[in-house]
Amino acid sequence: VITISGELPMDSIAEQIKQLELKLLHFDLKTEPELINDLLSRDFEEISQNGRINSRRDVVDWLIHKDIHLQWSLNDFRIRMLTDELVMAMYTAQKMNDMNNLSKGSMRTSIWQRQGGTWKMIFHQASKITD
Repeated sequence: VITISGELPMDSIAEQIKQLELKLLHFDLKTEPELINDLLSRDFEEISQNGRINSRRDVVDWLIHKDIHLQWSLNDFRIRMLTDELVMAMYTAQKMNDMNNLSKGSMRTSIWQRQGGTWKMIFHQASKITD
């Protein structure tokens, strides 16, 4: 087990980050919108599957209006510690219960920063998987 500066083991940090990613995807943020501020940094940005740069406001709008019945699987989840305060998460995301979706999913990369003892996402990118 690898530890970072005497802190949590890497596998424990990876599990924490994975659970935060899943919370963003699965939790009904309409019912508790304050969670968005707990999970996304003020200066958050995203690059979408189509290459568009989305602001924090764009992403918050998507999170609040997303289909809460849609479930996602996060496969091959791994992290890389960039510094003691920065983690890059990489994984494949796929919609599990969308009968209209024939997609192979997307490769996802997120950067999380420890801010005041909690992890907040500062960047996210999705790249569609094609043949």
